[in-house]
Amino acid sequence: MKFGVVVFPGSNCDHDTYHVISKVIGQPVEFIWHRQTSVNDCDAVLLPGGFSYGDYLRTGAIARFSPVMSAVKEFAANGGKVMGICNGFQILCEAGLLPGALMRNANLKFVCQHINMRVETTDTPFTALCQKGQVLSVPIAHGDGNYFCDTATLEELKGDNRIVFRYSNANGALTEGANPNGSLENIAGIVNRERNVMGLMPHPERASEELLGSNDGRIIFSSLAATLADLAKAS
Repeated sequence: MKFGVVVFPGSNCDHDTYHVISKVIGQPVEFIWHRQTSVNDCDAVLLPGGFSYGDYLRTGAIARFSPVMSAVKEFAANGGKVMGICNGFQILCEAGLLPGALMRNANLKFVCQHINMRVETTDTPFTALCQKGQVLSVPIAHGDGNYFCDTATLEELKGDNRIVFRYSNANGALTEGANPNGSLENIAGIVNRERNVMGLMPHPERASEELLGSNDGRIIFSSLAATLADLAKAS
């Protein structure tokens, strides 16, 4: 299997993500420059965090027009696994690969801290090794992480069990104080209808080694690798 990490002008978590895949998970990985028109022969594509194009227009709004995003859309439409982290989540929403939008944090301030997020479903390639209700301690670092969608979309997300992560306290309770940015119903991550595209605001790549204070985020990458391995065996 092979992973691809898309690099946009302004990305700043691309090397972190590359490191986790290559050194922690131990899988082949390559960078994909935003001007490329193909994702090569990758089995999974990761859109890392950062400030693509400096967030000058709106977070993710310019990156969504990068040539590589046409390839990412085609890849996803054919069942390819795509994960967007932080700015990557914003780009996926702007590109129409995920519903909703990421708005300014409720307190209008940039938030950088460790948070807890509760696993809502294990029925995705990204949480296959998790336990439902499991609480992961991972960092956030964003100014526009306030997830919002209309009522119909929210009901669809809930009805199809497409909310993957919610902000919680350490015990898994969805308290108001555990929500760091005002996201609708504490939403921290979602998947598309086909469950092969996921976006999440917290940074699992920054919590994949104990040296960083938590390795809870590693299970997300391990889940994706295990899913790809199972698919390869079945084919």
